[in-house]
Order: sequence, then C-alpha cells, then structure tokens
Amino acid sequence: MADKYNAETIISETHKKIGKAFDVFDHESNKTVDVREIGTIIRSLGCFPSEAELHDIIAELEEDEPTGFVRFEKFLPNMTKILLERKFRPIREDLLLQAFEVIDQQKKGHLEPEELTKYLTQEGEPFTQEEMEEMLSAAVDPDKNVIFYKDFVSMMIFDDTR
Repeated sequence: MADKYNAETIISETHKKIGKAFDVFDHESNKTVDVREIGTIIRSLGCFPSEAELHDIIAELEEDEPTGFVRFEKFLPNMTKILLERKFRPIREDLLLQAFEVIDQQKKGHLEPEELTKYLTQEGEPFTQEEMEEMLSAAVDPDKNVIFYKDFVSMMIFDDTR
C-alpha cells in the first residue's frame, strides 16, 4: 500500500509543480500559454533540452492544432512524463566546471565575456545573441567585468530538492 501512495504522491506533487510553472506564463488565465514560452517553462522545471529536442516537444504538443498556443491539458501529461523519466537533466557540476576550465587555458579562474561569447556562439549548438546577453547579464561580475565561472556554475546548478 505504501508504494501506491508514494507513486500517487509523486505524481500529484509533479502535477502541482507543472501547474505552478505553467500558470506563471498563462497571462490570460485560460489554461493556455504562447508556444514561445514553452522552452522557458520547461527550463524552469529543471529540464534542459537542446533546441532540437525542444522543437520535437513543441511539435508533439501542437500536433493536433498548431495555433501558436499550448493548452495545459496537453502540456501536463507530456511534461509529467518528461519529469518522471528524468529526461533532459542538467549537466553535473563537475562536468560543467571542466568545460569552463578547457576554455580558460591560462587557468586564471575567470573568463572574459568576449572569450565565452566566442565559444558559445561559434561552437556546437550556437547561442543566439539574445541567449548570450541573458547569460552574460547573470554571469559577468559587475565590478571586475569578468566571469568567475566557479561561482557562476554553482549558481546555475539546479537543486532537485526544492
């Protein structure tokens, strides 16, 4: 009996968490959000799909009627499945630090905004100008105008227990 209760509790808590995140972007309070907000909602729930994976999720959410909006009743089961399968989890802190250390070839312990921008807009899955500006506004130390990446990484790590 305890296992059944536990599973129901987990699903119920997951549904509540998804509902709260969705409601933040449901500006009309009509259980729909703009499809362009889906990535932000998913990331706010601690899942970090690539752009291609996000595109697939949105395509699935919009399969019946691509109206530019996503209904909560369609979002809830899909997002519940993603969360329960622990899909698109953030990269571990040590791997994230290693990535910054590779860029920091002089082992200064910090990066210039230009260095980071160069890597993130030219390598792998490039960041857009908007994503870069958003990241730098959070990452750059306002006094020294550099990115102390150890501090930034610990700030970025998603706390699964909250």
